[in-house]
Amino acid sequence: MNTQTKKLDFNLGIIAAGEGLRLKEEGINIPKPLVEINGVPLIQRIIDIALKNGVDSIACIINEELPELEEYLLNKNSLLPFNLIVKSTQSSFHSFHQISRFFEPPFLLTTTDSVFRDDEFTEFLKYSMNCNKADAVLAVTDFVDDEKPLFVEVEEDSRIVSLIDKNKDYEFVTGGLYLFKNDIKKYIDEAAEQGINRLRNFLRYLLQKKLRMYAYPFSKIIDVDHVSDIKEAEDFLTNCFSNKNGQK
Repeated sequence: MNTQTKKLDFNLGIIAAGEGLRLKEEGINIPKPLVEINGVPLIQRIIDIALKNGVDSIACIINEELPELEEYLLNKNSLLPFNLIVKSTQSSFHSFHQISRFFEPPFLLTTTDSVFRDDEFTEFLKYSMNCNKADAVLAVTDFVDDEKPLFVEVEEDSRIVSLIDKNKDYEFVTGGLYLFKNDIKKYIDEAAEQGINRLRNFLRYLLQKKLRMYAYPFSKIIDVDHVSDIKEAEDFLTNCFSNKNGQK
């Protein structure tokens, strides 16, 4: 049986501009994107998975206080077009605005602190590319791990109706992967002019503009914010690998 991953053409945008303050408070003295999960830095894991799935180009934004992360990225990644922006911004949306000029659809936006199964990432991409009615597809999970989760209200056909900060009546939360199938640059510029300052508020803005956003469920997405999350993520991936090998 052929197990090679079919290549899916897309561009990748990575927001790695956070400082990882909670990890620093717990004794982790390296940039959060360089925190290793089973020996692989968080940001490299995202890049490697994207490369396996046929990414065409990568744009990444980091803040100005992380020279070791800048050095790592410049020395490590030269296999395809890699656009690196070093700029401290006000918020996740401002970071998104900075790297959006490199994007041509379809493009995937991600942060570096989400840990998930590789095979589910591939299925997420396939679903997104084949979902012709969608303008965007968001990864979601019913594993609520984030300290500030964004809850997702969905219809039966998985179309997203609303995004809520505090409403635990809904099953799913967003998981840090956002696949945009169409050109949304005009909406990004409009939102910036209106003073929108968080990525989640921009997603709400897209809903207000009647863009069709759909949810794709992952079994589990771990948000690495604390030292304890590192061990949990490592155990999760190790168990996934063991179960996968056991099924061969």
